[in-house]
Amino acid sequence: MTRKRVLSGIQSTADSLHLGNYLGAVRQWVALQNEYEVFYFIADLHTLTVETEPEVLRKRILATAAQLLAIGVDPKESAFFLQSHVPEHNQLGWVMECLTGFGEASRMTQFKDKSQKSGSDRTVVGLFTYPMLMAADILLYQADLVPVGEDQRQHLEITRDLAGRFNSRYGKTFQVPDAYILKSGSKIYDLQNPTAKMSKSSSSVAGIIEFMDAPEINAKKIKSAVTDTGREVVFDEKEKPGISNLLTIHSLLSGKPIPEIEREFAGKGYGDFKAEVAEVVVEFVRPIRAKALELLENEPALMAILHTGAAKARIVAESTLSRAYENLGLVR
Repeated sequence: MTRKRVLSGIQSTADSLHLGNYLGAVRQWVALQNEYEVFYFIADLHTLTVETEPEVLRKRILATAAQLLAIGVDPKESAFFLQSHVPEHNQLGWVMECLTGFGEASRMTQFKDKSQKSGSDRTVVGLFTYPMLMAADILLYQADLVPVGEDQRQHLEITRDLAGRFNSRYGKTFQVPDAYILKSGSKIYDLQNPTAKMSKSSSSVAGIIEFMDAPEINAKKIKSAVTDTGREVVFDEKEKPGISNLLTIHSLLSGKPIPEIEREFAGKGYGDFKAEVAEVVVEFVRPIRAKALELLENEPALMAILHTGAAKARIVAESTLSRAYENLGLVR
């Protein structure tokens, strides 16, 4: 039986992945490898919509790759590659741009939000065409399913629209992908502002658990996390968002159900509880960090993994692009 194909990517905009990245999406990448044919890539071309230093960008791309491998992305079970290593992304991206209406692109929420903040003169054209490249990323691999969170739903919808539009005009070419809805209950909040999602773009440094931080730094962040009035360690998102967030983190990393953790800490204070959460987090992150550092110390081996993944990806990408070009009427 042919396995369904899953496609997902992640940007390389920071030196370190954080616990929100992992619990929100990346851990499910690892699980999906067992059931689906998977294509995972680092969306390094998408990061160019934000100005960055070349040395910093290169370092972040390799760090992201090393961390994903350390977390459990298996290059034997997946095609794991850099977007920029497969030129068909850009080539199909142009086709998608030529299928998309100006008004249609203008209505994309992320473009509207970011362009309003920075102003039209400082908004790059790449941000405007970002969803078309994202559509190409997906359609190039004939993906059946795309893991998405709420913030990416609109981009998947335009991908589906463009696939259908191309197919109706030029003949069946692309698989129209469906959303793979990420399992609920995995949203992690900022340690310093437990009503806001843990996010690199909006959280303070003290509010994020980063995989590449030294263990003592992450332990300190947990012990300094904002908590709530009272002393009871109970899950109540409305009245106790800080403690509820820490209970969620403990449960997801330790595998213990939240009610069991609540019973363990009945009659104990926040200090004891935070010390245990810190230990759980540190022991979970420690081997991932160690493996990522080991991979980064052997850059030729890391690059070999990425080049092998790109070669796998290009087999599918070249076939899809060739069919699209032929159906468009371009001379082969």
